[in-house]
Amino acid sequence: MDADSIPVHPTPVRLLHWANAIAMLVMIASGWQIYNASPLFAFRFAKQITLGGWLAAGLQWHFAGMWLLAINGLGWLAYGLVSGHFRRHYLPLAPRSLLRALGDAVHLRLPHQVGVYNPLQRAAYLGVLVIAMLLVASGLAIWKPVQLQELTALFGGYDAARFWHFFAMTALAAFLAIHLTMVALVPRTLLPMITGRARPSRELE
Repeated sequence: MDADSIPVHPTPVRLLHWANAIAMLVMIASGWQIYNASPLFAFRFAKQITLGGWLAAGLQWHFAGMWLLAINGLGWLAYGLVSGHFRRHYLPLAPRSLLRALGDAVHLRLPHQVGVYNPLQRAAYLGVLVIAMLLVASGLAIWKPVQLQELTALFGGYDAARFWHFFAMTALAAFLAIHLTMVALVPRTLLPMITGRARPSRELE
């Protein structure tokens, strides 16, 4: 263990993070397989990036990922609220600081410190929480349109709920793409999410 390193990511955060990553990838890839069986638009996803091979298998993978994501998500919410993780890392989020961070990012001057979330990261993680709730709600409306007809009606009906679900999935996939790009640009952030420790230094993201 590096004597100069400090703890930055507790074990529960790391475990929940990687479980979430697996569940999201399973749900997105299997969701694309399900989409291909009844596409909403004039395109289909390449078979190589889908999971399941056919509709029934895609649905099974999707439900497996759904339960993993639901259980892990509840654990993440419970830990974040009880431990104060959300309060310490996601708040406060003032509009002025968010706009300033956005300007710094545009000019490639946004500072990054491992284990400390800047305003853009805080906004992104809070945004993902909203996207996840929309995905869950629209997914339930599609899965049980009769039993949950009031929920389905809130989305404008079964067909409209499919569009809500698709666009929420697209937003989640965009977040993951940006997240992976940031990790590639600042590779020092990856190892601490595995080991939980990092050297206390600053660098540009």
